[in-house]
Amino acid sequence: MLFNSYEFLFLFMPVTLIGFYLLNRIRLTIAANAWLLFASLFFYSWWDVKYLPLILGSILFNYTIGSLLIDVDAMKRRFVSKKGILFFGIGMNILFLGYFKYMDFFIANINMALGLDLPLLHIVLPLGISFFTITQIAFLVDSYEGLVEERKLLNYALFVTFFPHLLAGPILHHKEMMPQFDRLRNKVLNYRNFAPGLYLFFIGLFKKVAVADQFSVWAKAGFDTAPTLGFLEAWATSFCYTFQLYFDFSGYSDMAIGLGLLFNIRLPVNFNSPYKATGAIDFWKRWHITLTNFVTTYIYTPILRSFKSITFARSMVAIFVAMFISGVWHGAGWTFVIWGSLHGAALVINHCWKRKKLKMPRFLAWFITFNFVNLSFVFFRAQDWASAMKVFKGMAGQTGVILPRFLGRLPLIGDLDVQFGKHWLAGIQGKDETVWYLLGALVIVLTTRNSIQMTDSFKPGWKSLLFILAIAVYALLNMSKVSEFLYFQF
Repeated sequence: MLFNSYEFLFLFMPVTLIGFYLLNRIRLTIAANAWLLFASLFFYSWWDVKYLPLILGSILFNYTIGSLLIDVDAMKRRFVSKKGILFFGIGMNILFLGYFKYMDFFIANINMALGLDLPLLHIVLPLGISFFTITQIAFLVDSYEGLVEERKLLNYALFVTFFPHLLAGPILHHKEMMPQFDRLRNKVLNYRNFAPGLYLFFIGLFKKVAVADQFSVWAKAGFDTAPTLGFLEAWATSFCYTFQLYFDFSGYSDMAIGLGLLFNIRLPVNFNSPYKATGAIDFWKRWHITLTNFVTTYIYTPILRSFKSITFARSMVAIFVAMFISGVWHGAGWTFVIWGSLHGAALVINHCWKRKKLKMPRFLAWFITFNFVNLSFVFFRAQDWASAMKVFKGMAGQTGVILPRFLGRLPLIGDLDVQFGKHWLAGIQGKDETVWYLLGALVIVLTTRNSIQMTDSFKPGWKSLLFILAIAVYALLNMSKVSEFLYFQF
């Protein structure tokens, strides 16, 4: 089920809210949590009910392994070490994720390397598998470290499946989330949470429907349809996807946090104006914040600890490997490997630059960072190497340059050895308005407060009510087609 669907907005969400608060009102708090768990599993099953046993099996397996890790110290006799239990649990999660996400990629590369013709399995990737798997890997590690206190199975299952975050994050931490499901003050309808929650939810819905979905038309045409791209078409294609991804994923995260607030549950912030970043380090402190925290805590830190002594060079190796793994986590394809490697290299360069205490003008730092992010997203979006090279060749001007016809009347520009035409963005189904969308998006992400900042300063009143109504009505009237969120594919 999609947040941007009429079924969700007019049936699932109100029924779930009413049921949750009615059960709490008659003091059936355990039943209320069970209702919320049932609703979350129904939400997940809406896509395809045959994958329900997978997520339930994953929950029961990880809860059992987590319990063993917590209780193993109290056992009089051990048949296996505590570290062995941890490695078994993590290994099974990686195999589980690897089978569904990477098996066909592995077979295809074996065929290519050895000249074989093994048949692909054509496995359909279950929604949210990457998110609920790494969430539970973090739970196992924390159980091993003795950091888990709340152990109720109902709350654990709800923590994993809570529908606002289930399909595309934010990535949750059990220590922050599980106690919230038992907190008594969270069982009563709280307008101080409900009003900002609706406010943030509809901001996210507007981002998705009004902005991201419009950019998706041009990005899809450029990456998937156009056989070749001219100079401006290629740059427009890359920028359209860069802004599509921003408004799509930040919109989902806004809606997730807003929905959490409707139930008095506070989900972690996932975005903090990442396109204002002035370096790769700054970017990853702002973009997909919960993933950055996970990679830092559960990948980078263990890699660093594996060295006998910690040096700057070894910490750079750990950073690069961690980002390489992050790239692989995002998808089964060499383009994701390249994307993760590029960001790993950028982080290493940024750390070396800071260590040398070199300075750079703020605007230049932003300009380099933004364009690096934009170029790296070409690999992130492209279906394969050939698709990425099509865009890069166009951006380099190797397939010709067509400029808007009005530029031909300008001095110097009109004398250039290029073509001028009315349909200079025809290859991506773009028009002059495409440029205004791009410029408007750039101004918004660089000069305005982000949605979380707006929500923090939210005050109920006529102005905020009219604002919510305006963006909600516009979004609802423009939900003309099913449009999945980009991070569903991961």
